[in-house]
Amino acid sequence: MRLSGFWALGLTLTFAGAAATGAAIAGAAGTTQTATTATAHTTRKTETTAHLRRTVHHRRVLHAAGARRRTTASRSARSRTLAHSRYTTHATHTAVRRTASVRYTSRTRLRRANYTYRRHRYYQTWTTSSFAHGDIFADDITAGEDPVVRRAAIDALGDMNGTAVVIDPSNGRILAMVNQKMALSPGGEPCSTIKLGIAFAALSEGIVTRDTMVQLPGFRMNMTEALAHSNNLYFEEMGRELGFDRVRHYETEFGLGELAGWHIQGEQLGEYPDQPIPASEGGVGRMCSFGQGVSLTPLQLGALVAAIANGGTLYYLQHPTTPEQVADFVPRIKRKLDIGQYIPDVEDGMAGAVEYGTARSLRTNFKEFPVFGKTGTCSNEGTRFGWFGSFSEGPQGRLVTVFLLEGGRPSFGPYAAQLTGVFYKDLWASNYFASKGSQNDQSASLLQAPGRGGAE
Repeated sequence: MRLSGFWALGLTLTFAGAAATGAAIAGAAGTTQTATTATAHTTRKTETTAHLRRTVHHRRVLHAAGARRRTTASRSARSRTLAHSRYTTHATHTAVRRTASVRYTSRTRLRRANYTYRRHRYYQTWTTSSFAHGDIFADDITAGEDPVVRRAAIDALGDMNGTAVVIDPSNGRILAMVNQKMALSPGGEPCSTIKLGIAFAALSEGIVTRDTMVQLPGFRMNMTEALAHSNNLYFEEMGRELGFDRVRHYETEFGLGELAGWHIQGEQLGEYPDQPIPASEGGVGRMCSFGQGVSLTPLQLGALVAAIANGGTLYYLQHPTTPEQVADFVPRIKRKLDIGQYIPDVEDGMAGAVEYGTARSLRTNFKEFPVFGKTGTCSNEGTRFGWFGSFSEGPQGRLVTVFLLEGGRPSFGPYAAQLTGVFYKDLWASNYFASKGSQNDQSASLLQAPGRGGAE
């Protein structure tokens, strides 16, 4: 029994030691497992954080790339739209680029867009000065001119390199021709003044009426607006519809390509070609938008504008050089133009040019009575031409003026119109129109007196 008790006690101790050993081993194992679990958790957390960072970075890269693509696409689309809707001359080309700065709210809705337009101009080198060197009026023959009109024209030109011709449209008499060397020269490209003849041709041929809305790339326009704003696309379309043969017929009928004056010493011809310019240079459309390939003289433009002002009579222009020639003056008709019914339609566009279009600078100097006109601006071989042909509706009748400027950047059509306003302002300040009215009254009384061919 005592041995059995010792045996039992030994077994109990043995089992207790084994249990303690097992507990220790289990505790160590639990500690190791806990450390391993913590390490794995930390590793997974680090990997997750890195993954999230990579994901956020990736999304940001994709968003930025998408934004750049969208901005680039929008910029390209805008540039194409602007390039399509704007027509530039060969002297100045404008490239427009849009950049967009967009802000988003937390719901990614578009809140505001700021647009910035950058305009790039390409400048042409001019070889002709816009300003006169020396007395450009010194060689003019002036004995048969109206001294008040001549002085106003000289004052208006100032120091500009140009010429001014003033005509009485009722008889073709040149009242003043300042800088006669330039006025009698072969002239230059007519620029947009060529549009006057094209307008009459298109109306006469029934291609359009004054109110016909012509569909052009991106917009529609009628003749009044096209003349007022000197729209090249409109008149290119008219030229293509007319064709070169009809265009040439009308323009030569209106006096281009022939002498405008009656035995005016020193007058030179302009030129209207027998063939259109090459299609690669714009063809007949380009000739009708601003007269490329054509040479127009100030006298030729003056004679055409005088015919518009008097209802359709194309007079030979005459320049009296002595008081005796003034006293013996007799009008000479070159031919009658069949444009009478269309003159009001073209007059509306010429009035629009002065009121709100390309010649509105005239109104900065003169607003006393209506002026109807057409500007022209273009360049050729380093020389820029600025034209303005017009007639006024004065209290004592109409006057026709042609201002032509030659030079560089300061020489352009709107400035020629501005100088025309200076000219009329000077005449108005000199009471020219009031004195002209009294002179006309005296002439009428002389004609009606017995023995003068009047009623007895």
